[in-house]
Formats: sequence, C-alpha cells, structure tokens
Amino acid sequence: MRASTVSIAGVTLVADLSGALFWEEQSLLIVSDLHLEKGSSFAARGVLLPPYDTVATLSRLAIVIARHDPGMVIALGDSFHDRDAHQRLSDIDRGVITALQAQRDWIWISGNHDPALPTDLGGVVASEVAIGPIAFRHQPTGAAGEIAGHLHPKARVATRGRSMERRCFACDGERAVMPAFGAYTGGLSIRDAAFAKIFQSRFMAHVLGDNRVHTITASRCY
Repeated sequence: MRASTVSIAGVTLVADLSGALFWEEQSLLIVSDLHLEKGSSFAARGVLLPPYDTVATLSRLAIVIARHDPGMVIALGDSFHDRDAHQRLSDIDRGVITALQAQRDWIWISGNHDPALPTDLGGVVASEVAIGPIAFRHQPTGAAGEIAGHLHPKARVATRGRSMERRCFACDGERAVMPAFGAYTGGLSIRDAAFAKIFQSRFMAHVLGDNRVHTITASRCY
C-alpha cells in the first residue's frame, strides 16, 4: 500500500508515499518544495554537500509522474532553492524537466525562495491557482479549501519501542499542508506553533512510512 486518501473541502485526493498528492478526477499531480539546486547553493557559501540533490529529486518526481500519468502538474513553490538556482541547472537536468512536461500542463507556483521564476523552463508561472473548491498556493493562510506547502511538515511518532521522524501531510479535512519533496529539504514539527495558527482544531498527520502512509492524530505526535 503506497498511498492513502485525504479529503479536502469535499475533494478526495491520493496521498502518495512519495509526498505528492494526486487528484484523479482532474488528472492533477501536486508536489511542493522541490528546492532544486540546494546543494550548489550551499556549496557557493562554503558548505559542501554532495551535488546530487537535483538529480535525486527529479528522479523521484519522474517515478511518481510515471505512476499516475497526470495531465497536469502543479509545483507549489520553492521549486528552486534561490533566485539563481535555475541558472545552475545542468543541461541534462533541464532535459529531464522538459521530458517530464511533455504532453501535460505544468504550473510553477512562485515561492519565497523563488519569487521570480524564469519563463524559459516550460510551463506557466503563477502566484496561486484555483481549481474547483481548491486553492493552490505556496504559503498557507489557513483558508478553507487550501493546499499549500512552505512549512515542510514532519512528525515524530513512537513505534515498536522506538521513535521515528518522517515527513507528513497535515490535514484537517478543509485544508492541507504538503511535505517538502526535495532530497535535501528539512522539516518543521507539526507540534510547532505555526501549525496551530493554520489548523484551529484537531488535525491529522499522514506520515510517510517505509511502505505505506500512516494516518495519526497530530496530537499523538511529539
């Protein structure tokens, strides 16, 4: 079982184990916070990380796109780690992005890391998009019918006498915050006050496990 389902404003979506959401009725795949070229950004500041994060992230994205074959992809902001990250993409990585966009619509939502997205990478650039009852944006506002990213939710849970910390979807049935998809992205605990501002009442953590998505009440996480 590689996926679970979540309901947001009456819409049922597949919560994929990869950290993507798939809206089958719209043939729409949503990913958030790819942070491409984070490794090269750190290297420029003297923090040396293996420069393979873009390849790893795009490889994972290719797998989930092949699994669902969406007619549209929305990347929910911070697709690039900084304003100049797209200029550091290798020709091979640019080719991969072009191939992933082939014969499907693609929307880049601008984020706080990449507020001025280039127009030469294919697809359409937007600040936010509304489809039916759902609004897609980078930074969550707490509005009903919202799917956002930005906060990189993660949950620490106890299992079999030990604890594990994993990325998760945070959702209360009316709104959701997606996990970061990028290979080098960190996370913010769903017990952080930032989530309390978005979810005014009980919400769930859909935790990305080794083989399936586990649904746990957020208050049970720590």
